[in-house]
Amino acid sequence: MGRGVAALCGVILLTGCSTIVKGTQQQVSVATPGVKDAMCTLSSPAVGTRTVQTPGTVVLPKSKHDVAVSCVKQCYTTGVGVLASETEIMTAGNVVFGGVIGLGIDAASGAMNKYQPVVEVVMSPIPNCGAPKKGRGVPMASTPVPQQGPRG
Repeated sequence: MGRGVAALCGVILLTGCSTIVKGTQQQVSVATPGVKDAMCTLSSPAVGTRTVQTPGTVVLPKSKHDVAVSCVKQCYTTGVGVLASETEIMTAGNVVFGGVIGLGIDAASGAMNKYQPVVEVVMSPIPNCGAPKKGRGVPMASTPVPQQGPRG
């Protein structure tokens, strides 16, 4: 029994709690309320650049860096948002059980961070975009009428 407890303590001290329990990646949903099929680009130093069509989900590596979100669709203004990185609550337990080593592992792997599960990006329709142009139309072709002289 003494060896089992010692082994368990060794595992806890040599691994990051959040890395084991929460993992180093996270699924995030991206939505553009009222606008279907927008193309969104997510980018940060850790994520690189990822794209997703709304509504959709994407798996991101966890990181201390916020993720910039930019969404586009024809006839809508570009929508922008931020997926903020937050510290995972498991980090507090890691300081108690895993010590500095466990905290370092979680920090290096990104597991001590998390993103909100959903990011909503607001886009507005551009007035009259895509509507048929109203105007006077195309002028009709005219054929000159020959002048007729007096008949006699």
